[in-house]
Amino acid sequence: MSAPITGLCLVEPAAFGFNAQTATTNRFQQATPRLSAADAAAAARREFSALVAGLRRAGIPLAIAEDTPQPPKPDAVFPNNWVSFHADGTVVLYPMHDPVRRAERRETVIQQVKRQLDFIERRRVDLTIEEENGRFLEGTGSLVLDHRERVAYACRSPRTSPDLLAEWARLMDYEPFLFDAATPDGVPVYHTNVVMWIGTDIAGVGLEWVDRDQRDALVERLQASGRDVLALGGEQLFSFAGNMLEVPSPDGTRHLVMSARAAAALDETQEAQLRRALCEPLVADIPVIEQLGGGSVRCMLAEVPLAQGAA
Repeated sequence: MSAPITGLCLVEPAAFGFNAQTATTNRFQQATPRLSAADAAAAARREFSALVAGLRRAGIPLAIAEDTPQPPKPDAVFPNNWVSFHADGTVVLYPMHDPVRRAERRETVIQQVKRQLDFIERRRVDLTIEEENGRFLEGTGSLVLDHRERVAYACRSPRTSPDLLAEWARLMDYEPFLFDAATPDGVPVYHTNVVMWIGTDIAGVGLEWVDRDQRDALVERLQASGRDVLALGGEQLFSFAGNMLEVPSPDGTRHLVMSARAAAALDETQEAQLRRALCEPLVADIPVIEQLGGGSVRCMLAEVPLAQGAA
């Protein structure tokens, strides 16, 4: 079966930096005194441009939107947390845990996707009212989606409401699969997409951080979908090896987009697993975005199905 054609939406950062508000729930973020705010923002723009260049060399269709300097949006480079695009023409807007991030939701970004990738919107699902109710679901940060089997995997956290997961699954006709995962200090993993990813024939999962009583069920569900499971260790997760995205190019190549730090964390056995799954690593070096933002390459990419149908 040929892979569906997929484009990507990215937002070029204007005021990237360390966000103290989001750091309360994100154990991956680390402030650094060696970089001024201006230097950090400039470095993030360079890293962003290098990622875009790599994706373009791979032939992946892109929609690039520019962030606006005001109001400052330090995490605007991570659009997948506030919007998702679906093959039936649905656009979903998500409720964000931290008020400072809500300004990232801009209609201009969606319009750029429509113009640059010819995405046709047929339905809008707006869940942002849930912010008033203290319920949050941060897009494909909270949700790791198996589109083929229509399963939405999510780990419980302050940013991922189980009730809202169930509501999303009902609206989108997916099976919800809720589990628990925590960093070694016992803090819930802030986003599911730093602990697992799903490709065509393989899925990477940080089993060390998944609740011991839930590991077998998670592995069995992934294997039931016909996928090999690549087990990731805790140190690999802190290197963002759980934050990858398989993106097919129009020529059929399965690009597994990852950061240089994540690629370096994989061992030879895992690299062999990826080769067997026909995954071609597409590597981008984004150390400043990873350290200050607490997210990696996958967080920077909002998928846009280009061959839209009923699925």
